Amino acid sequence: MQFEELTPGEARRDKEGEPLHARSAADLEAVFDVPVRVAAVLGHSRMQVSDLLNLSSGTVVELDRKVGEAIDIYVNDRLVARGEVVLVEDKLGVTMTEIIKTDR
Repeated sequence: MQFEELTPGEARRDKEGEPLHARSAADLEAVFDVPVRVAAVLGHSRMQVSDLLNLSSGTVVELDRKVGEAIDIYVNDRLVARGEVVLVEDKLGVTMTEIIKTDR
């Protein structure tokens, strides 16, 4: 396998010799209306079924996260970011503080 050597500032080129450019939002326009499922996970907890059946209104379930610790943000079951819970008027929201890059 051979790799071409690039000098600093030299653009990579496609098969026709045209410079490769980063994709823009316009390139993704066809998928803008595709629905995705977004989940903001505050934490997890494990318990026995008997404890689960004894839960009632007002019961506190202890999670595996500390107050102020970043929460995980998933898109279609894939971790994509971490963030903080914020209050937006009378609703909860999430501010993304870290984008998770994965190798595909």
